Amino acid sequence: MPPVKKKVRKPVKQRAAAAKIPAARKESAGLWFERLIKLQACLRAPNGCPWDVEQTHLTLRTYLIEEAYEVLEALESGNDAKFAEELGDLLLQVVFHAQIATEQGRFTAADVVREIHQKMVRRHPHVFGEKRAKDATEVLKNWEQIKAEERRAGSGKGSGSSVESEKAPASVLDGIPHTLPAVMQGFQLTRRASRIGFDWDNVGGVVEKLQEELGELRNAQSSRQIEEELGDVLFAAVNLARFLKVDPEIALKRTNAKFSSRFREMERLAHASGRALADVPRNEMESLWDQAKISENNHSRPRAKKAATRS
Repeated sequence: MPPVKKKVRKPVKQRAAAAKIPAARKESAGLWFERLIKLQACLRAPNGCPWDVEQTHLTLRTYLIEEAYEVLEALESGNDAKFAEELGDLLLQVVFHAQIATEQGRFTAADVVREIHQKMVRRHPHVFGEKRAKDATEVLKNWEQIKAEERRAGSGKGSGSSVESEKAPASVLDGIPHTLPAVMQGFQLTRRASRIGFDWDNVGGVVEKLQEELGELRNAQSSRQIEEELGDVLFAAVNLARFLKVDPEIALKRTNAKFSSRFREMERLAHASGRALADVPRNEMESLWDQAKISENNHSRPRAKKAATRS
């Protein structure tokens, strides 16, 4: 009788996670990805969709940005169905651009997936190699070192001469898109610099820098100086957010939402008194703003649970 093979059991966490996934969700992502690629190729075919056929990388730029923001909105909503839908819309943009590149003989969707797969393996030597990382900080430090090595390896490629390459060595800041919104770009710049040690020792230094920039803004005279000093204030505020481990873009979006909610409540209160908010005197507007804040706090305060009673 042949020896009985001992069944290798998955770790408890893996078994538990697999058990929670409904059968319908165990389909291959690769299968559906291939179908999506073929679908987009069909839409781009001569007898496909006229709108899809007309699109270029440039005409799709707006949609790429819009879909990314819609993903963020769905994420914050807590609605998984909406989140999954918006992730799909964003994925379609990736496939769309890859299809256009495929038609032009530049690269394919397979190239895109292979490149990111290989990059993630290279950037995680503590998982797929011999290198070790004791914590997330060390992981990020290794990540930046690997990126720098990759940039140096590719610095001689392209149309530039070796002399030009020597004049412009690879920078830690390379790869940060200039098309990013200014707040996000500032966050990325300070984060990259901090990973190689160019940072404040403590939060007090960052706060002092912000106060210093505010003082310079107060003393600015010309419009050009005011613009420059205000930019320094904003940059210092972004750096403070980064130091406090707060995403300034998300923090500002939440404050925008809070202002919008309070202002709409002011409009409602004014309308309830038979007036448009524009007709309310400034001092009364301040009172309406305070009422809106109180109303907001009352709505956000968790309700006390009723005491259990016996019938």
